[in-house]
Amino acid sequence: MSQPENTRLPETQTLLIQRQGSVLHVWFNRPEAKNALSAEMTDELVAVLDAIAPDRSIRTLVLRGSGGVFCAGGDIKGFKSGMQTIDADEVAKSNRAFGDVMIKLNEQPQVVIALVEGAAIGGGLGLACVADVTLVTADAKFRLSETSLGIPPAQIAPFVTERVGLTQARRLMLTGARFNGEEAARIGIAHGVAANAEDLDVQCLAILKQINACAPGANAVTKSILFETLRRPRAEALDFASHGFAQCMLSDEGLEGVAAFVEKRKASWNKD
Repeated sequence: MSQPENTRLPETQTLLIQRQGSVLHVWFNRPEAKNALSAEMTDELVAVLDAIAPDRSIRTLVLRGSGGVFCAGGDIKGFKSGMQTIDADEVAKSNRAFGDVMIKLNEQPQVVIALVEGAAIGGGLGLACVADVTLVTADAKFRLSETSLGIPPAQIAPFVTERVGLTQARRLMLTGARFNGEEAARIGIAHGVAANAEDLDVQCLAILKQINACAPGANAVTKSILFETLRRPRAEALDFASHGFAQCMLSDEGLEGVAAFVEKRKASWNKD
């Protein structure tokens, strides 16, 4: 499946990007800083998300960290260097901007897979919580370390709480507890645990094959329905879902899916 001519991926300095068919692989690429989230990195990530959002030929976004580490959280050293020249309003504005990044990634129309190895600390753990599917190595290290630094995990708190529930979120945030990949799966952050990096690749491939059987347009509409159920009263959410259903049913994709079922064949999007 070729990339449409109208989809231009942005040039990036802190991200490595590779497209393989319907899958876009994005590596956080600041290994010297354990892939800590700089302003440049988050800006580049937003640019990538915006570029691919309308493109249904890109069905899956896979996030990973280069150098064997997923993400060590916010760039504390970079933040400290500017602390003497900014005021509270500027700090709040900068912090809130990361919340918009989290919202965007959380509701990205494509399926988002996070492959976590090495460590996912602070904001990195937050990113793992907004992927549709998160796979981790058993020995990966996790921690919400913010309170040990004298700050709250402000922008990731709602997403972590949504992922693991209030009682676990309170424990993780108020104790700064360290835990591994197996614990991450037990409390609901991860969906699968791999023995090592190679096994992580194998498990990711299995998930990609499952996604391959699902229509990309239907997946995008399904994600929008899921999030509207959290924002709207039940009746309004069901109204929204019914319009999404009708849109998909009457689309070329919906017609093809029904025809494939009746004719007992694979749908056109379900390719090896």
